[in-house]
Amino acid sequence: MSFFQVLTIIIPSTLLTAAPLIFTSLGGVFSERSGVVNIGLEGLMWVGAFTGAVATLFLEHAGVGAASPWIAILIAAAAGGIFSLIHAVVSISFHADQTVSGVALNFLATGLTIYLVKMIYNGQGQTPYIANNIDKTTIPVLGHIPFIGPIFFQQVTYTSYIAILFAFICWYILFKTTFGLRLRAVGEHPEAADTLGISVIKLRYIGVMISGVLGGIGGAVYLVTITSNFNISTIAGQGFLALAAMIFGKWHPIGAMLGSLFFGFAQALSITSQQIPYLDRLPSVVLMIAPYVLTLIVLTGFVGKAEPPKADGVPYFKGQR
Repeated sequence: MSFFQVLTIIIPSTLLTAAPLIFTSLGGVFSERSGVVNIGLEGLMWVGAFTGAVATLFLEHAGVGAASPWIAILIAAAAGGIFSLIHAVVSISFHADQTVSGVALNFLATGLTIYLVKMIYNGQGQTPYIANNIDKTTIPVLGHIPFIGPIFFQQVTYTSYIAILFAFICWYILFKTTFGLRLRAVGEHPEAADTLGISVIKLRYIGVMISGVLGGIGGAVYLVTITSNFNISTIAGQGFLALAAMIFGKWHPIGAMLGSLFFGFAQALSITSQQIPYLDRLPSVVLMIAPYVLTLIVLTGFVGKAEPPKADGVPYFKGQR
């Protein structure tokens, strides 16, 4: 097998697995840039995946057809935004420990979604498989460019490119708009922002809700492009990889995207290893744990000195200086 053939296998798989991580890690950037630590990204992906599965199945039954997964992603975005309000209220309004709140959000999402699946589907531990996935496709024109086309624009999903585009949109919002400046201000120095008439509480709520929306999208995208049904092992740590990608990217949208692509690459290796010479000789367990081992190596060896926003995780009490 030539190097070119290896690339045509790994790169499309990397783009596929990275897309949910990109959406979710971008959500984490907004939350933490506003000053609220959000370890609950895993839980938000659970909610998004569950909502994506149920909504797609319902829309298919209603005769919507191929548009079902796309509409389901939007519904999952709304569900993630609403679910994130739990974290927002507890950590912003009641000044609870944000790390504990995020962990609780993960447990709540896991238990609640599995319970609802069993209740809706007559005690079964998983949903039926959806009939309308967002399948891999060849991008018109671009897919036929010599060398580049087969690697980057064949056997890919549109969600991968939408995710990458979202990263640049988020960068523009955070660093080129008044809203982004204010959001970053409340995450760096909320007291100073408050004296300028900026509502710290409001912007932190918005930051957390954006993380919920994007986390919900990430979970739904994972379901409609990769797993096709929801069960207790559907997400399996994807939210924590997204959290690691956000830290790897130093709380920057483009950095979070690159971190997600890196972890997507690690997952793609484990998925496609049986098709690649030499890798197919390694024990499957080695490649299964590779993404998580790489996470530890990268976070300790490359971003150990990365500093979050100065007020990240610090509750704000209005009127105190």
